[in-house]
Amino acid sequence: QVQLVESGGGLVQAGGSLRLSCAASGRTFSSYAMGWFRQAPGKEREFVAAISRSGTSTYYADSVKGRLTISRDYAKNTVYLQMNSLNAEDTAVYYCAADMGVCYEDYVISSEYSTWGQGAQVTVSS
Repeated sequence: QVQLVESGGGLVQAGGSLRLSCAASGRTFSSYAMGWFRQAPGKEREFVAAISRSGTSTYYADSVKGRLTISRDYAKNTVYLQMNSLNAEDTAVYYCAADMGVCYEDYVISSEYSTWGQGAQVTVSS
């Protein structure tokens, strides 16, 4: 089973950018669809973005469309979340997730993912 380690979180001013990375262990990275979720204090975990096993399809929450971009590098076994034009509402712990079976409309459902990273804190100051 793949293991996930996030990095790249931190403190940024509103309007700024950050790139989160999620490094996956193991030799079957291409077999996993990958997703990013986030959880703000006092709120439920919510879907942010997902990318298919082939990397040809991406999915985004309406709140982040046009500002956040998910991508994956098969040579590095890594999935990225490029975050631009950040605002205070983006402050949260961001989690990387993976699953071999998730697809289509199920990408947005956190319970469909079997493997999770430890989370990376992103704080946007206004």
